[in-house]
Amino acid sequence: MTTTSRRQFLQLSALAMASAAAPWADVHARALPKPGFPPLPAHRPTGQEALERLLQGNARFVAGKGSAACRTPDDFAKVAQGQAPFAAIIACADSRTAPEIIFDQGVGQLFTVRAAGNVVAGSGPVMKGSIEYAVAELGVSLILVLGHSECGAMKAAIQFRHEQNKPAGAIDDLLELIYPAVDQTVEQDEELSGKALQKQVTYNNVNNGVQRLRGLEPIIAPAVRSGSLMVAGAVHDLATGVVTVWPKLS
Repeated sequence: MTTTSRRQFLQLSALAMASAAAPWADVHARALPKPGFPPLPAHRPTGQEALERLLQGNARFVAGKGSAACRTPDDFAKVAQGQAPFAAIIACADSRTAPEIIFDQGVGQLFTVRAAGNVVAGSGPVMKGSIEYAVAELGVSLILVLGHSECGAMKAAIQFRHEQNKPAGAIDDLLELIYPAVDQTVEQDEELSGKALQKQVTYNNVNNGVQRLRGLEPIIAPAVRSGSLMVAGAVHDLATGVVTVWPKLS
């Protein structure tokens, strides 16, 4: 590493540490002066409080009362030097399920990591490192694995599980990460088909991600055991907008 790149790395590391250490109320007091959002607590919220905040936002979205506040250039400028999101969301890359919109949250409030099929297990260091950063450096108290209805990745995994002709490129590698959820679903009920099969595969895929995270060393699992971090799963219904939290999915 050159002297210049090493200096840049140290500067970025110092900035990340500073933003993580920034007082919760101070950072967000500047970022959330707009109407449409309930006031944030003066303390770093617990995982349950963070989850309730997400569900309150989803209720506003479903009722058509969501706010477009906290999404202007001025709002971005207020958090340009640091962030303190209250939750991390692992969501599908699907264009119809943007977490900030369906949970009615503004800039700086959510740390989102998105990949087709919201896969966690076997997804590699990019996904794992991003999630660990949210916990270790940003101090989020909640990780929510978010699946959704009519997910193309779930449909493809069901279709190609036992096909000889697999999708080209890395799409097949992605589906390999979802096949365990397909197998589990078939083992649970061989009679499932169509929409019912797809729905249960989606739930099992979410649950697999939740279980993987809860046992993921060396950062996430200890935080879960200590009670400082909550890992939950949910599914977003595209037709209604409603987000249902695990384990109320059956």
